[in-house]
Amino acid sequence: MPEAVASLAGLFLAAFGAATILPFQSEIVFVGLQVRGIVAVVWLIAVASLGNVLGAVVNYALGLGAERFRGTRWFPADAQTLNRAQHWYARWGVWTLLLSWAPLGDAFTVVAGLMRTPLWLFLGLVTIAKTGRYAVLAWATAAAT
Repeated sequence: MPEAVASLAGLFLAAFGAATILPFQSEIVFVGLQVRGIVAVVWLIAVASLGNVLGAVVNYALGLGAERFRGTRWFPADAQTLNRAQHWYARWGVWTLLLSWAPLGDAFTVVAGLMRTPLWLFLGLVTIAKTGRYAVLAWATAAAT
């Protein structure tokens, strides 16, 4: 049992780190644990998804915090451009969060915070994306072994 708990803790940390701007890879840890069979696959998916979603929340918070720099000389958009972008994002861009599992998906989670995406919507879309990714990875690993 201690090995299973330690394995899940390591997977959580790898998944959390992989969702932030840190250079982590959770897929290798996930597949390794699945192949070893120490923990049920449903637990691997749940723990990896939770860690990855919480890591995305860190990015979201960074985006929220970036708003305080609005109006500074080096901020990448003026007020009118940012307001127009926020309107477009609220209508269409929020769906990019379904790609938050992809290699550049972390940027979408930061933008979601910057664009003030409602947290409930952010969590829903990111959870679908991240959990779906780990479920597909588990299926592919099972099919390959």
